[in-house]
Amino acid sequence: MATTEPNLSGYDDANSVERIMEIAQANTDVDEIIHVVEDNADAIFTWNYDKGERVKLDKLYEKAKTSQWNATTDLDWSTEVDPYEVLDLQAELQLNPEFEADPTSPIYNWGDKEWREFSYQSTKWRLSQFMHGEQGALLCTAKIVETVPWIDAKYYAATQTIDEARHVEVFARYIDEKLEGEYPINPHLRLLLDDIINDSDWDMTYLGMQIMVEGLALAAFGFMHDFTAEPLLKKLLRYVMSDEARHVAFGVLSLQEVYQDMTLAEIQYRQEFAFEAALRMRDRFLQQEVWEHMGVDTREMTKRLLEAPEEAKVFQRMLFTKIVPNCRKLGLLDAGEGWLREKFTEIGVIEFEHMPDTGAEFLDYDIDEGAGEG
Repeated sequence: MATTEPNLSGYDDANSVERIMEIAQANTDVDEIIHVVEDNADAIFTWNYDKGERVKLDKLYEKAKTSQWNATTDLDWSTEVDPYEVLDLQAELQLNPEFEADPTSPIYNWGDKEWREFSYQSTKWRLSQFMHGEQGALLCTAKIVETVPWIDAKYYAATQTIDEARHVEVFARYIDEKLEGEYPINPHLRLLLDDIINDSDWDMTYLGMQIMVEGLALAAFGFMHDFTAEPLLKKLLRYVMSDEARHVAFGVLSLQEVYQDMTLAEIQYRQEFAFEAALRMRDRFLQQEVWEHMGVDTREMTKRLLEAPEEAKVFQRMLFTKIVPNCRKLGLLDAGEGWLREKFTEIGVIEFEHMPDTGAEFLDYDIDEGAGEG
């Protein structure tokens, strides 16, 4: 297993505006169609075909086989959608209470017209990033099929590649038909996906994608599902969430076994990568592209969002409701004298550590066995 230090330069200050803006401004190839990333992993065959040696993974695989849905026929694409009414995000923009009352605020003079446009652009931006992230998951899960040494994990990962292809398809269609176009991939998200693909160790693909990216996506999908009244998006998200919960469970169940045999140095490497991934995903949701579209000073907006009191950052913090308990389940929070616990405390998300982990929680999200589609 690798013990090379991850690239944490600039991450000593989690709220560094300069670091965040430097990454955002480096995104100069937004019009590219093909993006190539070097994949350093070995392809691993296994001649042990004994299905069911890992009982929990086998159960997950059997569940996945009966939980497939068709994005073309199971959703009513004839639904009329007003793109300006999908989400009202004014209330969700958690800022310092004095922000809008401050004459120096970039949004001090905003009225209903600006807030309506912001809600539309932000909705389109968010769903675009979900779509790009799902393609990242598609590539990562195909990589897991290729690199994981266990047949039960290869079987399950093969079902997840089908899920991820369907997720890319469904978000792309919704954005194209209902929201009139997409945003390019956010640079913070792109760099994270590049790093996950680039790493040579197969368990890092699990950690980066199944635990971090998919864990945050599951929380974000749940927030949006509860927040929208648009019936097509609501049903779309409910189907995707049922898949995503299995995907995160796949990561938890697999890494629990792997981490038991790792050295402290190897675990510390993964702690540091998890924190770097957490910051990149948090910074991605600062949505500089939307503020730029709205004619707002993105540096000033980023600074104000970062400086808002912790109690005002409800949405940013809620994104970690799945990540933190899963890191605790895997032993990452307290290894190495609690380094990751300290870092998660610094960014205000440690409070979620005792929420349910996703190792078995996936059944609660199941369309058939869980809360249903509403």
